[in-house]
Parts: sequence; C-alpha cells; structure tokens
Amino acid sequence: MDADEFNFFDFVVNEEDEAMLLLYARDDEPQAPRIELDIDNRAAVLYRRPDEAIELEDIPAEAIDSMADADKLLVCELSKEEKGDDSDIVYAYEADID
Repeated sequence: MDADEFNFFDFVVNEEDEAMLLLYARDDEPQAPRIELDIDNRAAVLYRRPDEAIELEDIPAEAIDSMADADKLLVCELSKEEKGDDSDIVYAYEADID
C-alpha cells in the first residue's frame, strides 16, 4: 500500500439512515473528535484531535443528508495491515457534528 491509499475514506449509511465514516487509523488516539460539514460542497473536516484535521471531499449525497440530520457521526479507524480481506478496528468513536 502506498501513502495515498492511507488517505482513503468511505462512508456507509445503514437502513436507519445513520452514517458511519471508515478511514485508516492514525498514530495518536482521537481526542474530543468533531466534524464540520460543508453541505453545499459535499465536504467536511474531521478534527480527530484539537491539532489534527482531515479534509474529506466528494462525500456521497446520501451520507451528507444523513449527517445533516444527526448530532453525532460514528467513526471507525481501521488498521493498515489487512488480515485476509479484513482490517481490524483500531479506534471506534463518535464525533460531534458541527
């Protein structure tokens, strides 16, 4: 895997219209996570820690609609080392939606 693949993210929306963000784990544990939405541009900034921001662009409309109606977003950070077709969850947390 090259460095660009570690910047990969994906959104999943379940049948209850709840969005979840999947991305590769960073080195430090999240601290007071929050996400700022830019609904018009289908973008967001995830603040994992007060000094760490991750820009997310081209978010699917279904995920934007789900987050627009929610107070929190479930975030799962996956290990970079795959075991077969699966990755382990390193961090799972809720980020406040601003």
